[in-house]
This record gives sequence, structure tokens and C-alpha cells, in this order.
Amino acid sequence: MVTPSSKQPGGQWAFLLHRLPREPSAPRIALWRSLRRLGVVLLSDGLVALPATPRTIEHLEWLAAGIEEQGGTASVWLARPTASENGRRMADQAREASEEEYLSVIRQAESAGERGVERARALRRLRAELRRVATRDFFGAASARRAREAVESLARQAVTA
Repeated sequence: MVTPSSKQPGGQWAFLLHRLPREPSAPRIALWRSLRRLGVVLLSDGLVALPATPRTIEHLEWLAAGIEEQGGTASVWLARPTASENGRRMADQAREASEEEYLSVIRQAESAGERGVERARALRRLRAELRRVATRDFFGAASARRAREAVESLARQAVTA
């Protein structure tokens, strides 16, 4: 059963165990992009994890079905780490990935163009990127607030320009 505590490092995790044929490469690339968008923790080749929530489990099951349609094998598993250190390590890896993405948003917001049109485009793109990062920030990266503030600062500059 998935509970709110599933998002805690020692909580329940959903694992996708998968294997796809090497050729053609397009399905492997599409899978990699989908996994990246979800913010999975890469544990080894063919094994990824996400905190178990109804949404993440559904996403992994959908990907597993697609993998099998492409001639591969896939299964989704739910598990809880037996050692809390293992859960913390996976959570740290997920948090660090989100942290890097938030820092990228901050850098881009701070270096947005001077012209109004450039700034407006950057603002739309960064707001969308911020939403995407937030959907995969399962463990509260430290720079999330700073990234939101940087984007809102850019918005204020766009209004006053």
C-alpha cells in the first residue's frame, strides 16, 4: 500500500526493471528521455527507482507496457529498503539531480536577455522548466525557493521594462 510516508527516504519505492533490444536504438533513446523527465534514480543498467506514489507507479507501469511493445521485457516492483541508509542514498541522488536543475534555472534567470522580447521568452521557458523540475523534486531540493525567486525577479523586470 502506498502511503504519504512513501516519499520519505526510508519509505516505499517503485522499481522498473527493464531490458530493450540494442537495435533499433530509437526506443532506447525514447525510454531514456521518458525516465529523465520522470526524475528516476538510476540504480544500474536496466534498473531505476522512484518514490512509490500512485502517479509514479502508473508512469512506470505505462513505460513497462511500452517496453514490452518494443520487444523488450519490463516489470514494476514495489519495495522498501531494509537499511535506512539505502533509502537515504537514493533520496540524496534524486535530491541532487533536482538541485542541479534548479541551479540551472537560477543561472538562466540571472542571465536572461536585456531586451523585453528576449526576457519575456526566457520567462515563459523558465516558468515551464520550473514546473517540470518541481514535478520530479520528490525530496525538496534546497535551491527550489531560490529558483522560484529568481524567476519571479525576472518577471518583475519584464513588467518594469
